[in-house]
Amino acid sequence: MPSDSLPIDSPTSTINEENSPQFDVEMGQPLKPSMDAQPPDGGLDAWLTVFGASLVAFATFGAVNRYGAFNDYYANTYLSNYSVTLISMIGAIQIFLLYLFAGLSGSLFDSFGPRYMIPASGLVTSFSFFMLSISKPQHIYQQYLTHAVLFSLGATFGFFPSLAICAHWFKHRLAFAIGFPVGTASLGGIIYPVMLNKLPQRIGFGWTIRIIAFIILSCYIIASLTITTPRARKPLPPLSQLLAFRAFRDPAYTCLCLAGWFTIFATWNPFFYVGLYGAAANGGTSTALTPYYLAIMSATAILGRIGPRFIADRVGRFNVICVSTTLSAILILALWYTSAAQPNLIVFSAIYGFSSGPFFALISPCVMQISPISEVGVRVGMLFAFMSTAALAGTPIGGIFIHAETLLNFRHLILFSGIMALVGSGFTFAARFIRSRTLLAGV
Repeated sequence: MPSDSLPIDSPTSTINEENSPQFDVEMGQPLKPSMDAQPPDGGLDAWLTVFGASLVAFATFGAVNRYGAFNDYYANTYLSNYSVTLISMIGAIQIFLLYLFAGLSGSLFDSFGPRYMIPASGLVTSFSFFMLSISKPQHIYQQYLTHAVLFSLGATFGFFPSLAICAHWFKHRLAFAIGFPVGTASLGGIIYPVMLNKLPQRIGFGWTIRIIAFIILSCYIIASLTITTPRARKPLPPLSQLLAFRAFRDPAYTCLCLAGWFTIFATWNPFFYVGLYGAAANGGTSTALTPYYLAIMSATAILGRIGPRFIADRVGRFNVICVSTTLSAILILALWYTSAAQPNLIVFSAIYGFSSGPFFALISPCVMQISPISEVGVRVGMLFAFMSTAALAGTPIGGIFIHAETLLNFRHLILFSGIMALVGSGFTFAARFIRSRTLLAGV
């Protein structure tokens, strides 16, 4: 590859100009040539990497999607002595820590690649669930330590690299490729609610969680063997440059961060509370369908995270994310807020799952679209770190609204969520029109 085809800030440009090969001093063999300037947009290694990244996403972010099922199980059985707000804080801290360390995870990935980060993440995340399996009921500090803290610290160093690695292999088809790991993450929201509804009665909570831990471990073993990168490693930057704060000089990036903050503040509340709302609508008693609201929402979220990738690379990623965030806000206010009937809740779960999906599938590709490839990991990581405070505050504040599980209190929560979602939608439009003021441009 000619040296003049490399970006100026490429860590390999000087070496390529001298036509001297790079060597991995640990492995004693030449590194793969850099493809910073032109990712191949396909090939066996590229799609094997997408497959491995999808398994990591299922094992990590799938846990976030499935926490609504854990929240219901904890509230009704395992931690029934504690308030809804305190129990929901487990999920909130889980998301907060997952997002908070995303910037550091991105910087490490940009420097070292996936070779060590993916296996290390797998060991920590699977170990956390093995420890959760031996935690005791009505001892909530044990669930905080294992489910909220230990799991998230391991997952953040696997999930975000699994997204960023797609940008090393794809450019024009990036939204298409990244839709696979983001969509696969939703499978956790389908499989695990069913498991938590059926298995604890037969084999107990401990063995149910151990099965989940073995699934996580298996996913990471396969991912460690299939995820590769065509880019050479680069030295870790100085501590003062570890986070690329200069990215906030770009107003489009800043608006994306603000859009993500307000959207995350609102978007998890339906996933966390739709089951409890269904029970409150039935006089405080769960029906046969109540545990499956989350599964329905997660199933359609897969379609919402994978389906739009087919058009996002054609009509514009910013355009699709603007439409989807606006539709999600409208659904919260127009459908969830106005009705508690079971058929309507099923319809809301199905449509909201689909409409909320594109945000998770496209927010990272939108950042990648406006970022130099050498900073893809850190900029995606900083986006999620910025959103971490919203993840920490959103669902616990929702729990405060429903200190007493009445329909009126739930509607206060829903109204609050809808307004926050509308504000987030406004910032996605701002980012889109900063990129192009032409209404029909494929941004």
